Amino acid sequence: MATLGDIGVAAAINILTAIIFLLAFAILRIQPFNDRVYFPKWYLKGIRSSPLHSGALVSKFVNVNLGSYLRFLNWMPAALKMPEPELIDHAGLDSAVYLRIYLIGLKIFVPIALLAWSILVPVNWTSHGLQLAKLRNVTSSDIDKLSISNIENGSDRFWTHLVMAYAFTFWTCYVLMKEYEKVAAMRLAFLQNEQRRPDQFTVLVRNVPADPDESISDSVEHFFLVNHPDHYLTHQVVYNANDLAALVEQKKSTQNWLDYYQLKYTRNQEHKPRIKTGFLGLWGKKVDAIDHYIAEIEKLNEQIMEERKKVKKDDTSVMPAAFVSFKTRWGAAVSAQTQQSSDPTEWLTEWAPEAREVFWSNLAIPYVSLTVRRLIMHIAFFFLTFFFMIPIAFVQSLASIEGIEKNAPFLKSIIENDLFKSVIQGFLPGIVLKLFLIFLPSILMVMSKFEGFVSLSSLERRAAFRYYIFNLINVFLGSVITGSAFEQLDSFLKQSAKEIPKTVGVAIPIKATFFITYIMVDGWAGIAGEILRLKPLIFFHIKNSLLVKTEKDREEAMNPGQINYHATEPRIQLYFLLGLVYAPVTPVLLPFIIIFFALAYLVFRHQVSKTNSVSSFNIFKILFSCQAFPNFG
Repeated sequence: MATLGDIGVAAAINILTAIIFLLAFAILRIQPFNDRVYFPKWYLKGIRSSPLHSGALVSKFVNVNLGSYLRFLNWMPAALKMPEPELIDHAGLDSAVYLRIYLIGLKIFVPIALLAWSILVPVNWTSHGLQLAKLRNVTSSDIDKLSISNIENGSDRFWTHLVMAYAFTFWTCYVLMKEYEKVAAMRLAFLQNEQRRPDQFTVLVRNVPADPDESISDSVEHFFLVNHPDHYLTHQVVYNANDLAALVEQKKSTQNWLDYYQLKYTRNQEHKPRIKTGFLGLWGKKVDAIDHYIAEIEKLNEQIMEERKKVKKDDTSVMPAAFVSFKTRWGAAVSAQTQQSSDPTEWLTEWAPEAREVFWSNLAIPYVSLTVRRLIMHIAFFFLTFFFMIPIAFVQSLASIEGIEKNAPFLKSIIENDLFKSVIQGFLPGIVLKLFLIFLPSILMVMSKFEGFVSLSSLERRAAFRYYIFNLINVFLGSVITGSAFEQLDSFLKQSAKEIPKTVGVAIPIKATFFITYIMVDGWAGIAGEILRLKPLIFFHIKNSLLVKTEKDREEAMNPGQINYHATEPRIQLYFLLGLVYAPVTPVLLPFIIIFFALAYLVFRHQVSKTNSVSSFNIFKILFSCQAFPNFG
C-alpha cells in the first residue's frame, strides 16, 4: 500500500518526467527542421512559410538565435491568448467545446477542493477510526488519516460527509446546467451563421428491397415520390466502385511521380530524367521519365472512363443504399426520424453524414448481418472486459509489497530498500496499468467498424462509450475490488462474514492512493507527453527523408491529424468519476485531478491552435439528439 512517502516519490518522478517532456518540446519546436511538425495547420493554411529556404546551412536546421532559447516558454501564454471566437474560426466549434470540458473540470473541482480541504480534511484528521481498525488487522497508512476511513464507527462526524456530498452534487449539477446552456447557445449561433450544407438536407437510406421489375435507383425514386411527394428532391445510389477507386489512387501516385520528375527537370534542364520500366525501376528498358508517366496517366484515364461506364451499367455494382436529398430540412428530419415501411428491416433511414466522414465500407451491410455483428461484438466486449480483470489483479498485486514478496521471494532483498519500495508502490502500478491500456482504444475502434456504423463520428462515439464502460468496470471498480481483496485478505479470512462489508467500507477509500499514482502517470506525465508529438515527429522525418518527392507528399507527411476523441474523452470522464466519488470520501485526491485539468487545458489548447483539431460533430452528436432546425430551412 502506498504511503505518503511513496506518493511523494511518485510525484517527484512524474513531475520530473513532465518537465523533461515540456522542455524537450519547447526546444524542439523552435528548431527550423521541426517547424512543419509543430505548426502544420499554419502551413496548410498558407500563413507560415518554411524557414529552411534562407540563411546559412546550419541555421536552416538548427536555431542559432540564443534569444529564442530564453523565450522557450512563450508558447504557454500564446496558447491561452487566442480568444474563443477566433479559436472557433481557426479550429472549429467542436474543438472549442472540447476545450471547455477541461474548463468544466476546473470549475467543478476547484471550489469543491477548497470546501473539502477546509471542512472534511480537518474532520478526518482529528478522528481515530484507523487506530481502532488496526485491531481488526485492517491495513492503512498515514495518508489514509485524511480520508473517511479515519472516522469512528457510529460517529456523528459522518453527517459532515453526507452534507458535503449533497453540496458537491448540487454544485456539479449547477455548473453542468450553466455550461450546457452556454454550449447550446454557441451551437445555435454557429448554425445561424453557417452556410447551408447538402448533408443538412440529406438522409441515408439502407436495405432498399430488391425489385425484379425495376432497378435500385428507380425503386428509391418511386418510393420517396409516393411517400414524400412535397419534399423529395433527388437521390444518389451507392455503387461498389472498389476497382475504380484503386485506379484513381494509382493515377494519383503516377501524377505525383510525374510532378517529381518535371520538377527535377526544371531544376536541371541539361539532363532529362530517365527511368527503367522494370520492377521498382531496377531493370528493364530505359525511357524518358516524363514521357513515360504522361503516357501512363493517359492510359489510366482511359481505364478510369471504362471502369466508370462499367460500374454504371452493371446492376450488381449498385448497393441497396442511397443518399436521398429533400427540398427542406423539415422533410429530411421527418424522413430521418420516422419508420418508412411496415417491415422494420427495410428502408432504414438516418441522417446522412458529411461526405468526408462516411465510412463507405459499411454502407451495404444487410440489416440481419448488422444485428448479428453487433451481437458478436457485445459478447466479445463482455469477454474482453471480463478477462482484463487478470492484468488488473496483477497491477494491484504490484501495489502491495507483501504480494510481491509472496509471489517472488527472491526479490525481497531488493524491494525492502526504501527507495525501491517507494518506486514500486507509488509509481510502478500506475505505469503498468497505463501500458496495459495503451492499445485498447485501437481495439475498440476495430470492433466498432465491424459492427457496421456508417460514419466516422458514430464509430468514435461507440468506441468512446465502450472505453468509458471499460474504465468504469475495470480501472475503477476492478481496481477497488481486487485491490481491497489483496490488501485486506488477512482480515477477510479471520473475521465473520457479517463483518466483511464493514471492512470493505473502510478499505475502499484507501484505494485512493492507487488512483493518485495513476492520475500522476496518465494525467501529468502522459498529458505532458502529448505536446511532444513524438510519433508524428519521428514519422515526419522518416517520410521526409525517404518518401517525400513533391510538396504534396510533404503536406501529407505533416498532416496534423485529429485529436483521438475515442481515446481522450473517456479519460476525462474517468477523472470526473474519480473526483466526484472521492471528493466526500478522500479529498486528498482532488488537487491531483485539478492539476490534470489545468495542464490538459493548456496542452490541448496549444494543440488545437497549432496542430490538431477535434473531428467534426462528435461532441454535438452527444450533446444534442436532434439536428433539424426547421426555422433555418
